[in-house]
Amino acid sequence: MDNYIGIDVAKATLQVFIPRNDLDIEIENSLDGLKKLYSKLKKQYKKSINDIVFVYESTGAYSTILEHHCQDKEIKCFKVGAYQSASFSKVVKNRSKTDIVDARMLSQMHILIKKGDVKVPHRDKEAHQIRSYIKYYQTLVKEERRKSNYLEAADFNLEDSYVLKQVKKHIKRLQKEQTEIMDKLMEVIKGNAKYYQAYKNIISIKGIGDKSAIILLYLFLRYPNASRQHITALCGLDPVQRSSGTSVQHKERISKQGLSLVRDILYMPTLVAVRYNEEMKLIYDRLVQRGKPKMLAQMAVMRKIVLLAHSLYKNDETYDPQRYIQFTQLSEVENMN
Repeated sequence: MDNYIGIDVAKATLQVFIPRNDLDIEIENSLDGLKKLYSKLKKQYKKSINDIVFVYESTGAYSTILEHHCQDKEIKCFKVGAYQSASFSKVVKNRSKTDIVDARMLSQMHILIKKGDVKVPHRDKEAHQIRSYIKYYQTLVKEERRKSNYLEAADFNLEDSYVLKQVKKHIKRLQKEQTEIMDKLMEVIKGNAKYYQAYKNIISIKGIGDKSAIILLYLFLRYPNASRQHITALCGLDPVQRSSGTSVQHKERISKQGLSLVRDILYMPTLVAVRYNEEMKLIYDRLVQRGKPKMLAQMAVMRKIVLLAHSLYKNDETYDPQRYIQFTQLSEVENMN
């Protein structure tokens, strides 16, 4: 099986292993570098060039150019997860860890391929735009929070009035930019009929506003194949336990890992839903009546909102209180105890 090309992706370079002729080469991680690689592969594989498969570990932004090139040239790919490659490396007992070793190992990972794993990458332009805007929005939110914390401390310490004035101006600019980014996001969503319908489905949940619907849509677009359990974990709303024998018995709590932006954005909508959405209010009241802390009950409601929105997104449906009454069943929220 000499058609599986192992590629170790780094910021500036790509380490490539070509099984045919047992060749190790390093190229620049750029479109020019990939074009040169493709020309070399065409010379080596000739008529069987369409049979080659790139095997690589997804590295977020660094593998974007590679995926873009593969889409243009219709090159099939097998994308490997970081945990999967690390586990495979242990199985094959790789003692050394270099780019060359990793590229060769990735080529060997073709033995793990299952039906449907190999495909030409598809890069959705609108989805990429949404992701770019959300990332920038996250940066703005973090910067505003940092400046607000600084302002609070500076005000308390009676810092110079000029400093306070400049910080307040900066915070206002950041808030204005956040609004502008949300407007740009709505433009992109409205320009895509499928995304706009999904957005309308999500926002049909009582208590969900524009920002919440946009962030949830982004989450579902980014992880299209995620299950209910995965979505919960990606939001950091999955319950975790800490116990050891009889001496360590901590109460369950949410992991707070994953995308904190979802939890931040959904905090106020959750409070609104607890008051005005009968289904969510029922969940909240039941948990509080059973002696659960109010914050835990709110997190249970937030989790339900995420799962409900995910169901509406998946099934292309709007919110129907009668149809989705099962979301209020206490048995489904006791995992948040």
